[in-house]
Amino acid sequence: MEPLRQRTIRRDAALEGVGLHTGQAVRIRFRPAEADHGIRFVRADLEGRPEIPVTPATILDLPRRPRRTSVGAGAAEVHTIEHLMATCYGLGVTNLLVEITGEEVPGLDGSAFPFLETLKYAGVVEQDAVRQPLAVKDPIWAEEGSATLLVVPSEEFRISYTMSYPHPALNAQFFSRENPQPVFEQELAPSRTFCMADEVDALRRQGMGKGATYENTVVVGPQGVINNRLRFPDEFVRHKVLDLLGDLYILGRPIQGHVIAVRSGHSLNLKLVQRLRQAADRGFEGGIPAIHVEPGAAHLDSTMIQRILPHRYPFLMVDRIVHLEDDVRAVGVKSVTINEPFFSGHFPGRPVMPGVMILEALAQVAGILMLNKRENLGKFAYFVAIDGVKFRRTVLPGDQLVLEAEILKLRSKTGQMRTRALVDGKIVTEADLMFALVEGNGAPPV
Repeated sequence: MEPLRQRTIRRDAALEGVGLHTGQAVRIRFRPAEADHGIRFVRADLEGRPEIPVTPATILDLPRRPRRTSVGAGAAEVHTIEHLMATCYGLGVTNLLVEITGEEVPGLDGSAFPFLETLKYAGVVEQDAVRQPLAVKDPIWAEEGSATLLVVPSEEFRISYTMSYPHPALNAQFFSRENPQPVFEQELAPSRTFCMADEVDALRRQGMGKGATYENTVVVGPQGVINNRLRFPDEFVRHKVLDLLGDLYILGRPIQGHVIAVRSGHSLNLKLVQRLRQAADRGFEGGIPAIHVEPGAAHLDSTMIQRILPHRYPFLMVDRIVHLEDDVRAVGVKSVTINEPFFSGHFPGRPVMPGVMILEALAQVAGILMLNKRENLGKFAYFVAIDGVKFRRTVLPGDQLVLEAEILKLRSKTGQMRTRALVDGKIVTEADLMFALVEGNGAPPV
């Protein structure tokens, strides 16, 4: 099977519209992004243009933002991202910079189709980097009341959705496709969001649906659809599949498994995303051989990093490696989000990244540089000394750490590194780190 390639867009593209829930006018500009960049929002309307990577770690608490999927970093948030994320799934776009002038992605016609047309106009291009699938080895599931969502092992990605609500128009609709990506444009992208007519007043009182109209939302009353026509006889279940595909795409990896849903919505979808992420973290523990990355490979994603380092969530402190030069130097990147576990207890009223965690992130980049040598495959690197530590600036949620490690001395059993961490080109931490290299089945030096 040919490996899946990462993709981005060829050129900039833009659109504008009104948020379904906020009712606020917003502009979006899509820009190409390098390999392993992922999908990231930039709040162009806020000071400092904070960046929000779309990952399971940045998903916001759903009860506070119901009936939509939202991500955030620090005080910056972006809501209702599911239709855009589903479009990225449909086109296979993995790397994209999304500049947005407000807090909610525009609703447009209530479907993914306008996003699809815009990104197709921008052109989709393959990149010289692969996408690592998440192969489901055992069933993984989540439940909420009468709703169920699970993934079972399968050679291919398949999605099956059963929708059944106590209304004639919403009763017993079923949709199932193996690899729905090729049919996404025709069968899923045009399907629109919907709600029941008796929900409208309550939603408005809760501050939602301010931008919803009969044109961009299919409203279902006792006698059927109000002031509108369905685009498909089963448009409701198709839109549920669209939302589910968008939520699953937050994983950043294609799923190799059969997703089976019964009445699931965003809350359950995102629970499954978190469980899949946890399963992926556990799945690389043991049984996966260490790898050697050739010096010319400038980009390492988190999957490859976990095949060099033994660290796992929540202690893996490097998102990706952007430069790797054997026996010389490595550069890594860590996006610091408000969802980092240490922020809940370290100055919670005014979160600051602990200095020891910055040192740990630097040590992990140094470890990748040492352990990537063929003669060091399977070894562990343990701290033995730290010299010349200087903390020059604080690191806050929303910052992106650039982590540099340079070899000073490297022998068969020891390594000495000069490291520094930067934010916006300014040094925040620097230190000389010393390690002992120990065989994987050996004991640490202390």
